[in-house]
Amino acid sequence: MTSRVAAILVLVTFLAAGCTLNPKQAAQGSPTPSPSTLKWIDCGGGFQCATVQVPLDYAHPDVGTIGIAISRKPATDTARRIGSVLTNPGGPGASGIQFLRGEVTAMANLNTRLDLIGFDPRGIGQSAAVRCLDGPQEDVFNALDPVLDDPNEKQTAIDADKNFAAGCQQRSASVLPFVDSVSAARDMDMIRAALGDQKLTYLGFSYGTFLGQIYAHLFPTHVRALALDGVIDPTLASNDMLYAQLVGFEQNLQSFLSDCRAHKTVAPTCTYAQTGDPGTKLMDLMQRLDTTPLVVGNRSLTRGLAVIGVLTPLYDQSTWPYLDQGLTQANQGNGTLLLRFSDLYLGRKTDGTYDNQTDANLAVNCIDRPVPADVATYDALGPKFASASPLFGPAFQYSNLICAYWPVKPKGNAGPITAAGAPPILLVGGTGDPATPYVWAQAVSKVLTGSVLLTREGNGHVSYDKSVCAKQAIDAYLIDLTLPPAGTVCR
Repeated sequence: MTSRVAAILVLVTFLAAGCTLNPKQAAQGSPTPSPSTLKWIDCGGGFQCATVQVPLDYAHPDVGTIGIAISRKPATDTARRIGSVLTNPGGPGASGIQFLRGEVTAMANLNTRLDLIGFDPRGIGQSAAVRCLDGPQEDVFNALDPVLDDPNEKQTAIDADKNFAAGCQQRSASVLPFVDSVSAARDMDMIRAALGDQKLTYLGFSYGTFLGQIYAHLFPTHVRALALDGVIDPTLASNDMLYAQLVGFEQNLQSFLSDCRAHKTVAPTCTYAQTGDPGTKLMDLMQRLDTTPLVVGNRSLTRGLAVIGVLTPLYDQSTWPYLDQGLTQANQGNGTLLLRFSDLYLGRKTDGTYDNQTDANLAVNCIDRPVPADVATYDALGPKFASASPLFGPAFQYSNLICAYWPVKPKGNAGPITAAGAPPILLVGGTGDPATPYVWAQAVSKVLTGSVLLTREGNGHVSYDKSVCAKQAIDAYLIDLTLPPAGTVCR
């Protein structure tokens, strides 16, 4: 779900790109950095920061390098230190450095014997960031109506997509052809070598599971332990992946609405259900916003922004009470909370600037896999998408079209990723995960020979932060290489 309404779908991921890989790629070499070349500096909060120099173009490593920003929280039990665990929060587009700062407490057990390592993948954050629009331009882009139900809206959206793509080429032409996920996985091996680890220990979430699969394919003998939480299925075409996610988010939305009607989880009561059916009120609200956006200070909550404001708290059931508050307030004419959720999702700061997660998400997705170029293909998605989700379906129907106008040709195609020669890989899937449906984890487990699939029962995206059982199993594997028994189910 990219384009006007969703560029990251996860504060840790949404639409992740897939590639069919050539086994010969694993044999290509590149300069290997030495741990002695890393210059660590104190960057606060118990973290140290450094930069790993990597080739901009692995096919032509002599043409120049870019810096990959990394951070480290050293292991607290130095006498029993194992090495490092590299982490990735997803996206593509999310900053691994920012993520790790926010999650360091949750990873305290891992941090006992492993250095926690965060990194901003190429094109993201502090690592040769892709830029396409300035703040005011991105405000306009994100606020556009995503439901293209008349010719003028459709043309406006197409023009906006083309302008966004042109802006990327204008501002980021030198790096844009090289932000593919295969190159990012190669960077991970450069980071491993620079840290002095003989083999990689890795914890990847959502899109980060795709990076992990690529790494295991390219460097199977360099793997110590990979834990992949919220698994991406790389065999799906872009619009098929999007459809599966629509179904997942609609299921989580309906769970919220049912819970709201029954006053179960949304405490103390779901105010949005006190007068009228919450589902009917939600759709009525969106129709009103289509014609009359809510004024919020010097900004407006449009239908497009409101859809993101509803979607964001569906990533985690613990935020459902805030979704109740946001919808209740919006129904009363106050769009502040829904707009804040939208800003959080889109990376908008209080000063009106944005981080580059939207730009990077599109740049990585568009180069990683092709999309249909004919607008008629997206027109034809309408009935199926609307049937899957009356709210999200029409809003995301044309999401992938922007990649049809991308200035860089895609490098890969959807297809399975194998990891022959790698040790067992731990896969974790949630039965009600909206962004990475459980069937994706099941599909990947059949391709990755020897992998173990751990199941978490419940809603919300990824499992490490939602289940003590899942977290303990992941930690045990990454620390002691102890895999959970096949068929393990967590709640």
